[in-house]
Order: sequence, then structure tokens, then C-alpha cells
Amino acid sequence: MEKDSNLIPDGGKLPLVEEFFSLQGEGYHTGKAAYFIRLGGCDVGCSWCDSRFSWNPDLHPMIETESIIDRITKSGTDSVVVTGGEPLMWNLDYLCSGLKEKNISTYIETSGAYPLSGEWNWICISPKKNMPPVNEICIVADELKVIILDKTDFEWAEKYRGMVNSKCRLFLQPEWSRFETIIPEIVEYVKRNSIWRISLQVHKYMHIP
Repeated sequence: MEKDSNLIPDGGKLPLVEEFFSLQGEGYHTGKAAYFIRLGGCDVGCSWCDSRFSWNPDLHPMIETESIIDRITKSGTDSVVVTGGEPLMWNLDYLCSGLKEKNISTYIETSGAYPLSGEWNWICISPKKNMPPVNEICIVADELKVIILDKTDFEWAEKYRGMVNSKCRLFLQPEWSRFETIIPEIVEYVKRNSIWRISLQVHKYMHIP
């Protein structure tokens, strides 16, 4: 899959999969209210992805970014989480600048596989083996969240712990379908390596988006 960089060079339109006002369910900001924007398009292709419906951007309408900003503003939220798919396939400068004008904080969840665009209050990277992050995003990340499918993923997590800055928060998150199998391994790992914390997908337990 290739994004058409000539289609929306300034980010004036974005392939919107869904948008909703909910609670952050993972990582450092778990439990915080936020407005979520899910963008279409992803060529990272994780086998365990729970949002495959977002992969093909052609299946989702190109929406005027200004109208997205307007709905966000009317929701009354003070923060927005941009996710995907892989949101950095698209130019997010226009979206972020519009939200900043409204004094709305911006958060992104990304694999880091594409160069950073937009201005962010919080950058969470979740590196994937089949399409690793670009180095420059690791340096500025506020949060590193590594999905643990099996024991080999601990080595992957440590590799990227060495690439992020010293203030970056570190999380290991069990892959949802293997939770019962892998969580004991994660617990023991964190007990031995206390610099890490565990992230759980609590929104799934609360049955919210």
C-alpha cells in the first residue's frame, strides 16, 4: 500500500475511519478522557492487529480536517488521541495546528515507521518488527509501549529501550488474544526489570471503545 502524497500534501483532508469521545484505555494515560481520531491506512500489517478494518485507506472517506476539528471542539474535550492504522502515513500538521489554536492537547499512538508530522503533547510509539521505527521518533517519544506476544518480544523491547530518551515511560502490554498465556511471563519480567511497567487494555474490560 502506498499513500498518495499528492492527494493531501497539506493534511487538509484525512481518511477518517472513526471518531469518538471515550477514555484512554492503555499506557501512561489510562483512564483519562479523550477524543479519539482513527485514521485509515497501514502497511505495517501486524498479524494480531485488532483494527484491521483501518488498513485500507480507500475504504474510508477523505474528510475535511477542518470539519474534524470542529466536531472535536464541540465535544468539549481538552485532549485528542490520533491513532490508526498508522496515522503518520498522513501529514498531521494541519490537524495539530488547528487543535492547538483551540487549546486542545494532542496525543499520538504510532508504530513510528514514518517520519513525524504535527505538534504533539505526547508521543507514544509501539515499534513493530516487520516495519521498525525511524530513529528520530525514538529520541522524542514520551512513551514506549511494546506488545508482548511471546518471549522473544522482551528482547525487542530492550532494543528500543536503548533507543528512546531517558525520560521515556516504558510499558509492556500483553497481546490481547494471548493474555492468559503471556501475562505471567510479563509479570515475572517486570519483577526482574523494574524500569518497565505493565499496560493493560482496560477499555476492553470496561466494554467501551
